[in-house]
Amino acid sequence: MKKHNFNAGPSILPRIAVENSAKAILDLNGIGLSLLEISHRSKDFQAILDETVALFKELLNIPAGYQIIFLGGGASLQFCMIPYNFLNKKAAYLETGVWAQKAIKEAKFFGEVNVVASSADKNFCYVPKDFTVPADADYFHITTNNTIYGSEIRYDMDCQVPLIADMSSDILSRPIDISKYDLIYGGAQKNLGPAGVTFVIIKEALLAKVERKIPTMLSYATHIKEPSLYNTPPVFAIYTCLETLRWIKSLGGVAAVEAMNIKKANLLYDAIDNSKIFVGTVAKDSRSLMNICFVMKEQYKDKEDAFMEFAKTKGMIGIKGHRSVGGFRASTYNAMPIESVQALVDAMHEFEKANA
Repeated sequence: MKKHNFNAGPSILPRIAVENSAKAILDLNGIGLSLLEISHRSKDFQAILDETVALFKELLNIPAGYQIIFLGGGASLQFCMIPYNFLNKKAAYLETGVWAQKAIKEAKFFGEVNVVASSADKNFCYVPKDFTVPADADYFHITTNNTIYGSEIRYDMDCQVPLIADMSSDILSRPIDISKYDLIYGGAQKNLGPAGVTFVIIKEALLAKVERKIPTMLSYATHIKEPSLYNTPPVFAIYTCLETLRWIKSLGGVAAVEAMNIKKANLLYDAIDNSKIFVGTVAKDSRSLMNICFVMKEQYKDKEDAFMEFAKTKGMIGIKGHRSVGGFRASTYNAMPIESVQALVDAMHEFEKANA
């Protein structure tokens, strides 16, 4: 039976990226060595790193004055590194979910944190829109996609202070005006590659903003000076990111991927909105294209477990909602084929016909 992988992360990757990475593990480009055993100082890995950076810049149209680095520690380490490097006195944060809350928690170790708006009052089912960022904030931090609750900021906001964005789960899903951001970061394990590598796109002018001494490994300047090679980088994870970037380019770039994502999301949201038994959990103007959350209507709540089991018989993997929301979550990242979304919709229709 074909499996339909809706896992929220680590998640589905382009099949060609998986296959080419597997080949490289056995023999990288015919050099007689595995990707897993080459030196990160070798010309072979330098070529991988250079192409990965070049494709990142090309696909996101990254202008001059920005650096791309690859680090370990996941986005969670960035929650600490960002205030360590940039928070002098006060930072502003938008609270839109669990990951934003974790970032806020870390920032409070380094200075005052101004939460300019929050959607916690309604269990993060919407993105706040009316808020003011203090002009004296050292930076404003946003989490663009809420993987747990299914909301997303799908535009590039204007900001009078440096704008920093966690784009772990929606990077490369739509064109971005990079010039509006001073730093973009994210774990790779949703839209880019396997777990183990974190990307950081950083405006060079943002550096050297604080007076405190920063440990060597936690300083962005360290990793820019020695381009992602100050210590041994996650070689395999970076290679798979390269294969994913090649795949995106082959499709026609990020704009083509966005068109696919919109089509997939519309297919599933339409099924939810027209259902007799399912209902969405997120305000329509805040809905994510990456993580689509829904539950059973109140009178059908007792059938949620039954649908979960039924979906498994149809090959659905990873659609159980986060414990804080319940219900169901279908993660429709870039690599998710529309055929899998259609299969989920068909399963929902079949279940509804038998139970409504």
